[in-house]
Amino acid sequence: MPAPTIILTPDYNSETELLAKGYRHIAGIDEAGRGPLAGPVVAAAVILNGANIPTGLNDSKKLTAKRREQLFDIIMRDAVAVSIASISAETIDKNDIRKSALAAMRIAAISLNIPTDFALIDGRDIPADFPCPAAALIKGDQRSVSIAAASIIAKVMRDRMMHRAGQIYPAYGFEKHAGYGTKMHRDAIIAEGPVRQLHRYSFSPVKGLFTR
Repeated sequence: MPAPTIILTPDYNSETELLAKGYRHIAGIDEAGRGPLAGPVVAAAVILNGANIPTGLNDSKKLTAKRREQLFDIIMRDAVAVSIASISAETIDKNDIRKSALAAMRIAAISLNIPTDFALIDGRDIPADFPCPAAALIKGDQRSVSIAAASIIAKVMRDRMMHRAGQIYPAYGFEKHAGYGTKMHRDAIIAEGPVRQLHRYSFSPVKGLFTR
């Protein structure tokens, strides 16, 4: 008999435990854009107001685009602090995507406009030289509302950036696939060549066919 599927729903339990230990400002940190063939990786850090947590926070991938946009506005309005950082495709090619994603998360943490006492980070890794104590949570955007909020901010901001790229480079359809490797996107790369400022030359199919 197969094991039952466990559906995770983010809550404020991790934050509550840290508050009980004396930590005051607890940031959730997540990133968006590890997998696409084009565009930056974007990270966000969010410190929620524990007395006013938006309803419906969840892993951004589990929400509709409309609901993400709604929650983005609510988080930006009600959170104690929010910061966003991005690392360009060119830097991703130089340093690799893992290092770039971790760097973006570190920059987002440093950029918060109030001192952060502790950070909850989605994934397995804590960036090097991190500015405060931190814990990495696997599937953190499904466990912590603070990380879920950060995932929404990062995803919406990156989608907006790629929508703008689609207006500038209409042949690629960035506004439709946000840089991911859809057939439409791969066909456009072959037909038009990569966009130097946007495409990741270390990712296939750009890798091996084109040089920056």
